[in-house]
Amino acid sequence: MKLSVTEQSTGGDLHLLINEKHFDRMFFTRDREHKYLTIAWNRGAMQTVIIDEVAYDFLPDTILPLMVNQSFRFEKPEDIVAWQFNRDFYCIVDHDEEVSCVGFLFYGSSEQVFVQMDETMRFKIQRLLDIFVEEFETTDSIQVDMLRMLLKRLIILVTRLAKAGRAGDPNHSDEKFATIRKFNLMVENNYRQHHTVAYYAEQLNKSPKTLSNVFALYNHKTPLQIIQERLILEAKRLLYYTDKSAKEITYELGFDDAAYFSNFFKKHTSFSPTDFRNNKLLVADGK
Repeated sequence: MKLSVTEQSTGGDLHLLINEKHFDRMFFTRDREHKYLTIAWNRGAMQTVIIDEVAYDFLPDTILPLMVNQSFRFEKPEDIVAWQFNRDFYCIVDHDEEVSCVGFLFYGSSEQVFVQMDETMRFKIQRLLDIFVEEFETTDSIQVDMLRMLLKRLIILVTRLAKAGRAGDPNHSDEKFATIRKFNLMVENNYRQHHTVAYYAEQLNKSPKTLSNVFALYNHKTPLQIIQERLILEAKRLLYYTDKSAKEITYELGFDDAAYFSNFFKKHTSFSPTDFRNNKLLVADGK
C-alpha cells in the first residue's frame, strides 16, 4: 500500500509505504529527479539492507534514516514501513530549530545511523502510524498541515531516541553537539570544494584543535576523517553507479591531479579506482 499527498502550491510530496513488495531507491538512475528523504521502519525479523552497495543488518523494530542521494534495497521490503518526503513538503534544514536532526540523522557523516526502539517507543510509532493512515484518508482543507505536523512529530521522536543512544555523555553540552551537527552539514554541502579541517573550523569560528577536541568528547571520528570518508563515499558511488572516468571524478571531487586522487583512494580502500570499478566491489560490510 502506498499513500501519497502532493501540496499543489509548493510541489511538496509525502508518501507512506506499507507492505510494499518492490520498495527500493536508485538515486543515480531511475529516482534521480525524486529527491526524497526516507525514514524506514523494520517491523519484521532481522533482514539485510543494501545501502550504496554496503550490506547492513537491519534489526527488528529499528528506524533507518536515509538520504536523498543514497541508493538502497531491502531483503524483505514487505516488512518495511517507510515515510518519504521532499524539501518542499518539509525542509529539515530550514526547520532545524524544530526537529534538531540535521547533521545527525540526516546530512551527517558517512556512518549509517540505525535507531533501535524499545517497546514504549514502538507503541508510540505504531500509534503515530495509525494516525498517519487516518489523515491520508481524510481529504479536507487541512490535510497537508496535519500530515506535516505528524511528520515533524515522527522526526522529533526518532531524533530524541537516537540522541539518547549516540550523543555520548549527557553532561556534555548541547552547544558542543550542535557544533558537530553544523560541521557535518557543512561537510555535506562543501566536501567537493574544501578538503581541509582549517576551512570548516574557520567557518565555525573555532580553531582546528578546538574542533577536534569537541569531536573527541563524543568518541567520534576526527574532523579530517569525516571529510575524507565523505570524499571516499562519493567516489565509490560515482565509480559504481556511473560511467564517469576516474579523471572526471577527480575533478568533480575537487582534486587537481588524477594520480593524487588515485593514491588517496587506494590509501583508504586498498584498491585503485580502476580496480574498484572493474570488480564492482562492495564498498564494505556493515554487519
